[in-house]
Amino acid sequence: MNERPEHDDHSQRGLRHVRELEGHLAWLDTFSGVALGVLSAASGIYTYLGVSGLLDDTGAFSFFAAAAYSIAVSVGIFVFWSYMLRLLPAMQNTGNKLKLTGAMALGCAAIIAMSSWLNAAALAGAAAVEQHLATTVQSYQSALEESHDIAISAQALERDVARVRQSFEDLSAQEADGNLSGLAGRGAVFRVLSQKASELSALEEQIAAQSPLIDSAFDEGNALLSQMRALIVEQGPVEARSVAFSEEAVRLAGLVAQLRQLSVAPLVDRAAADLSASVVLPELDGSTPDGQMAQQQTISSVMDVLQLRADSLAQAADQVLARPAPADVVYTPVSAADAVILYAGNFVPSWAGAIAIDLLPAVLVLILMVTQSAIRENRHTAPAVDGLTLGELRAAMYAMREVEQDSTPRPTPAPAPMPKPDTSDT
Repeated sequence: MNERPEHDDHSQRGLRHVRELEGHLAWLDTFSGVALGVLSAASGIYTYLGVSGLLDDTGAFSFFAAAAYSIAVSVGIFVFWSYMLRLLPAMQNTGNKLKLTGAMALGCAAIIAMSSWLNAAALAGAAAVEQHLATTVQSYQSALEESHDIAISAQALERDVARVRQSFEDLSAQEADGNLSGLAGRGAVFRVLSQKASELSALEEQIAAQSPLIDSAFDEGNALLSQMRALIVEQGPVEARSVAFSEEAVRLAGLVAQLRQLSVAPLVDRAAADLSASVVLPELDGSTPDGQMAQQQTISSVMDVLQLRADSLAQAADQVLARPAPADVVYTPVSAADAVILYAGNFVPSWAGAIAIDLLPAVLVLILMVTQSAIRENRHTAPAVDGLTLGELRAAMYAMREVEQDSTPRPTPAPAPMPKPDTSDT
């Protein structure tokens, strides 16, 4: 009888490791299916919440539609990961492993597209909508402050207008004393200077009248901003708060437009253009030709001064008009799912949780791949006979005995002896 060859310690340790791993896998298989079902059901629940937020109707049909979609997602996730957990670790060929890994990556992308973003909407949808409201408030505040700043800058042109008006009043006073044309009194030169001083005085009054309107619009805008901020942090469903927020946003947009219209810079710019262009020249009233010539020369000098003052005012007004206008802000309501995608960078933990609940089985697939590879590697390093269990060895021995019995020739039985004849009667 041949003795069983003795193997080295490395082979024996490998076989013991294989049996240990197989025992662990057998124990893990007892609840892996249940765990996968729980993960799939949890993902389906959050998917249902996300779908419900997208549907406008709240009737029975919408309920069944959302429930059907979430059930389909749960079943799809369970079936997909069941395939991966069974097939991918069993692959021994590298090419087949790569192909199934590509299929798993494609399935993960499909799961994220049909479930994970809805899970994120259920987890952080309300917070994302509030983030959208807060961002909109900041945009409205910037537009309001910029419009108010431009309007206040235009109000500063009142000082330039007052300076020009005062210069013409001083010149008219000098003309009344005869210090310009040499003809004292309120003649033609005086009337030209008084005419422009009156125009600038009227413009100055118009600019001053705008200040209370600007302050009132700015104060009302700040009050609306405070109400909008209160709506953001208020308790209750975010959908109802969004409706009230949109109403306040419309009013605030109107105030921003009103502040833009209250800017007097275009008015000052047009007045500067008219300052020298629209001059009503009076009839020269000098009593002598020399006096009339002096008046004509003085009026020509006044016209030059008018042009210089007009250019100065136009330049000051252009500096205000050159400032970029604040961007138009329009509040656009968004759903919870859209808000989660729009502000994804602010809700990374929610996105991570929503994706992890769907793709966690991928880690289990990788663990099984490593374990199965270790089992195959240790089995290949030991002879096949070392991997036989006691029951398998007994079955093999019984089979060998039956084969030996069938192959051993059986002895032919001897023929029975013939009976002797009876000779007692002879």
